[in-house]
Amino acid sequence: MITGKFFAAGADRRIAITIAVLLAVAIIVPLLNLVAPPGSALHMPPYVVALLGKYLCYAMLALALDLVWGYCGILSLGHAAFFALGGYAMGMYLMRQIGDRGVYANPILPDFMVFLNWKELPWFWYGFDQFWFAALMVMLVPGALAFGFGWLAFRSRVTGVYLSIITQALTYALLLAFFRNDMGFGGNNGLTDFKDILGFNVQADSTRSALFAATAIALALAVFVTWRIIGSKYGKLLMAVRDAESRTRFLGWRAENVKLFAFTVSAVMAGIAGALYVPQVGIINPGEFEPANSIEVVVWAAVGGRATIVGPIIGAVLVNTGKSYFTGALPDYWLFALGALFIAVTLFLPKGIVGMWDAWKTRRKDHKAAAAEDRAYALNAASAEAEAGGTWAERKTGPEPQPAE
Repeated sequence: MITGKFFAAGADRRIAITIAVLLAVAIIVPLLNLVAPPGSALHMPPYVVALLGKYLCYAMLALALDLVWGYCGILSLGHAAFFALGGYAMGMYLMRQIGDRGVYANPILPDFMVFLNWKELPWFWYGFDQFWFAALMVMLVPGALAFGFGWLAFRSRVTGVYLSIITQALTYALLLAFFRNDMGFGGNNGLTDFKDILGFNVQADSTRSALFAATAIALALAVFVTWRIIGSKYGKLLMAVRDAESRTRFLGWRAENVKLFAFTVSAVMAGIAGALYVPQVGIINPGEFEPANSIEVVVWAAVGGRATIVGPIIGAVLVNTGKSYFTGALPDYWLFALGALFIAVTLFLPKGIVGMWDAWKTRRKDHKAAAAEDRAYALNAASAEAEAGGTWAERKTGPEPQPAE
């Protein structure tokens, strides 16, 4: 019923294709991993499944940024913080599932707390032995931080590069805080050595395939939700704030509230991406708060094409695929290649891959329309001349004189 309503509503064909591809991938990749024999050419190794799952998590993070940057004009350089907070919430749940199977066999305290001589579990770790509580914190913590930060920043009318700098300062402050051992999050080593998730071995091939499928489905849902937001009346207002915030205020709209909703939803989406990322990668540490990570997300969205929904997904997958290859082939030059890519996109592809494709299609459509109009005009002119019994020049000068006999 929902699918029928989706297509009946005249959804963008590109969005429909993207969702269909993601749902198909959620089925095909686990089948290639679990059903195809290991010696078969169709078999997909477990490490490839985990790698693709990581790419899809990055794609969801890029989509979250696109909601605020592409459609609201907020260039956030702190989305890595929301991603990492969601990851830490899931990591805390996974650490509580270890129990007495850790190195120190303490049924309550994680190994790093025993090593650091913690005597009891900190209060903010309570409840993380339950999955439903961890899932709630995955969305609540990044969302609450984004709401509080956005409420202060947007009401103070901080915009442009100043807002970008503040968001980068936020993620750097969290990086420094989570590096401290007395914070209770594992210090610079972070959280790792996970055993189970929902009672299933996190290292098992079936669990990895299930996590990949969950990530693909979550990304498809995020695409659908983003499309619905942008296609609604609120989405039109969001783009109005992006294009002319002062004029929108003069019309009586509270621009800060418009931006605050999008910023909070974007943070929640980033937190979910981080939560799906951690069990597939097997670790979460303060390095995920690095400001450079947030800048990379901007590169993904720019390469794919911001304000296109699908573009950031394509950009995240392409850039990270290239990163996986070149960090092995050319490890000393990868960062230079990434910087050169961003400069090249800024100079030659300001609208990104999808934006360039759309512009080409528009020019082609306009060219075809102009050619069809010219053909129709020529045909009408020829028909009019035939009905008048000659060309315009012949009617004006009369028939040519006949030679004398």
